[in-house]
Amino acid sequence: MPLGLAIPLALAVLAGVLVGHLVMPGSAELLALALLAALAGRRPRLALGLLVTALVAVQLLTLRGGELAPGLTRQDLRLEGSLISVRRDAGLARVVLSVDACRAATVGLPACEDLTRVRLSFFEAPDLEAGERWGLTVRLRPPSGFANPDTFDYGAWLRREGIQASGYVRRNPPPVRIAEADVSLRRQALDHLDAQALPDRQARWLAALTLGASERLERADWDLLNASGTTHLVVISGLHVGLVATFALWLARGAARLITPGAWRLAVWPWWLAAASAVGYAVLAGLEPPALRAMIMTLVGLWVASGRHAPGPWQAWWLALALVLSVDPLSAWRPGLWLSFSAVALLILIWQGRARPRGLSGWLWALVRTQLLLAPVMAAAVLLAFDRLAPTAPLINLVAVPLVSTLLVPLGLLGWLTAWLPPLSMLCWDLFGLLVDALATLLEWAVARLPLWRPDPARVVPFGLALGLAGLLWALPGLAMRLRLAATAALMLVPLGLASAPPMLADGQLRVRIHDVGQGQLIELRTAGYRALYDTGPRFASGFMPLAALWPPGQRFDDVIVSHADQDHAGGLPALLDAHRVRRILAPPGEDVGRPARPCTAGRRWRRDGVSFRILWPPRETAGLSANDRSCVLLVSVGDQRLLITGDVGREAERRFLDEVAPGITLLVAGHHGSATSSGLQLVRRLAPRHVIFSAARHNAFGHPADRVVRRFREVGSCLWNTAQDGAVTLWLGDGAQSRLITARPAAWRRGGVEGGCLALESPH
Repeated sequence: MPLGLAIPLALAVLAGVLVGHLVMPGSAELLALALLAALAGRRPRLALGLLVTALVAVQLLTLRGGELAPGLTRQDLRLEGSLISVRRDAGLARVVLSVDACRAATVGLPACEDLTRVRLSFFEAPDLEAGERWGLTVRLRPPSGFANPDTFDYGAWLRREGIQASGYVRRNPPPVRIAEADVSLRRQALDHLDAQALPDRQARWLAALTLGASERLERADWDLLNASGTTHLVVISGLHVGLVATFALWLARGAARLITPGAWRLAVWPWWLAAASAVGYAVLAGLEPPALRAMIMTLVGLWVASGRHAPGPWQAWWLALALVLSVDPLSAWRPGLWLSFSAVALLILIWQGRARPRGLSGWLWALVRTQLLLAPVMAAAVLLAFDRLAPTAPLINLVAVPLVSTLLVPLGLLGWLTAWLPPLSMLCWDLFGLLVDALATLLEWAVARLPLWRPDPARVVPFGLALGLAGLLWALPGLAMRLRLAATAALMLVPLGLASAPPMLADGQLRVRIHDVGQGQLIELRTAGYRALYDTGPRFASGFMPLAALWPPGQRFDDVIVSHADQDHAGGLPALLDAHRVRRILAPPGEDVGRPARPCTAGRRWRRDGVSFRILWPPRETAGLSANDRSCVLLVSVGDQRLLITGDVGREAERRFLDEVAPGITLLVAGHHGSATSSGLQLVRRLAPRHVIFSAARHNAFGHPADRVVRRFREVGSCLWNTAQDGAVTLWLGDGAQSRLITARPAAWRRGGVEGGCLALESPH
């Protein structure tokens, strides 16, 4: 391929990614017409670019078209396929299945033959091994996740991993193993590693650093790596693949010098051997996206270093980007791709026009200088991508990068190369283990003094941009020192301005956020100086609690009101207490929430920052009430605007406290997730709420919200919202707040649909 095609090819691939993502009407026809026009006008390069654009777009459209049809949600489907990956967590296995065949168990349902990859929860799973073929009966849902502000988007992660549905394996009919896994060198290597008497941490890090088995690292390992900014060291990257290729090239050129002393510099086969070694190692590491990306970039680097065509570094960079995105278009949405390519681009800038270092001292200074120039820009990129900053990263990486690249990885790989000589192999791995323990101790010491920083979401973008621009000022060659110093000083004023930002809320204002936690409830109430939760969300059968993903650790909550002890309302309480500080817990008498709690009974009231809180229900004596009817009912008043949360109380309990509430409510969180047992006609007609929010799960099995409840609220003119469709719903009440309401998952039809963005919700059943 002529080198002059590198940049146009990359732009064509990026255009294909954009077309495949936007799926604009008529885009296919427009591309076809443009291709015909280019061919007719004898413009081969333009025609090639359009063809590449079309091929990349088709890949993405095919993946999107294979997503589970909505009509198959919660239906029994029979799948046959191969296990791509298996991860175990106590009694649960999480597997990714490459689907070969799919059929619905019930006649008349939509087809699912385009389904190619799904992620499944397998409870009480038998022994599973990647590569095995299984026949499974499953229930699936389209790729989706909770939508809460400033949190991880699970649905987007599923899509960028090419997963077209997620769900769980049914016990009946029982799963069937169709075929054993084929022979796999990687699996044999991991089995060999398991058979060695190695300490746990040494074995985990050895598997991750040399075989790309990062799934073997424990949560504590990831927390330590994230907090120290060294996560990149345990992902199979250009560092690892490049080391293997360099070692193979060094050996092969040494052999060529012995075989053909006079012409060894002209020998081509050492470069081919190095390329084959890079490909083989990436395959051994599982050829996951990071390894695939590293392999392609290493191959381009070898081609450039061979000097046969002497391309410029930027042309090679564009070519590598084009090839990576052509092979894996979904990587365009993975932060790792842009972080790695940004790091390479910055290295090109740092070294562009500079002389090659000489001597040991020259190389050491070059390493230190490169890391110091690279660190702030990459820290800013990580901050913008992941909302976190590791203050120790610049200094720690000065030690960790050379330690891993020159000692840990070579020792680990040498242990594998000498596996046929166990004493020598174990010697290499014992040294590896000593260095891993030393590195882990260093990381723990550094993190204890400068822990991971998670700034307020509003400060992430300005601080990240300021830090990144300041780093670029020092990395770019040719800038005057005075300009660098002045601009850096100006940019560093940004954090000082952010530190003195005014408070988010004024006295007499309240922010209400109904979080999207699936089939459960979690409501956050904030004033200028007070923070409370009403319910803590569910705990799922897998043990996952949505609350754990909402805030970084160390938050402070003044009050936590648990409406009642059901798992969908109180299930997140353990995660809350483990990670955050809670001053007071309120719960109804007779409800055991697993922690000491003060009684939540009618008549209790308090006031914070001009906002009044009052408990309307239950009474002090709750022995004759069901668990649902014991729910705490909370009324919050901000001037003439009011919020009412009724928990899971039924219609009879509603009538007993209804006289305590004046007509005209600004916001009502519908009782029992919109169940027909709550939101009785009397309550709806008396209160006539302006906004009603249903806290329910998408595709839930209970039919929430019920048809009759939806119609009831529409008859009194309420605006209806549902966390299942809208994600988290946030409303501001009080003077100057203007009752603003925003959703985490905004929908176009709300802005232009019937009744001006108010009427949008119908019962899904």
